[in-house]
Amino acid sequence: MSYRTDRRRRQINRKGRPMQLLRPDESASITVMAYAPPPQAIVLEDSVSVAPFAVQITADETAAASYTPASGDWLRDGGRRYTVTDAVPVYDGSYLSGWSLSAKGGS
Repeated sequence: MSYRTDRRRRQINRKGRPMQLLRPDESASITVMAYAPPPQAIVLEDSVSVAPFAVQITADETAAASYTPASGDWLRDGGRRYTVTDAVPVYDGSYLSGWSLSAKGGS
């Protein structure tokens, strides 16, 4: 594991909070430590400004549960539920170190 991966893992664990990833049919769910950086851009959606919800997680919990995040999954943050629109794996060389998730919703 490189310094970059170790640094990312420390940041997620230090600044993150527990969130739940689950399949839409609720057949599988896991709790992950997730870091959601402040939004950087606003997107207009149906004439309403909406900030995309970006979340970074480590691959520790997903690998232990054999869970691969995918578009369409749900992400629960407290009482809010988001729909994952994009799940991008983060690699350090050939080592899967985490996931960057984009989500929308928040109902």
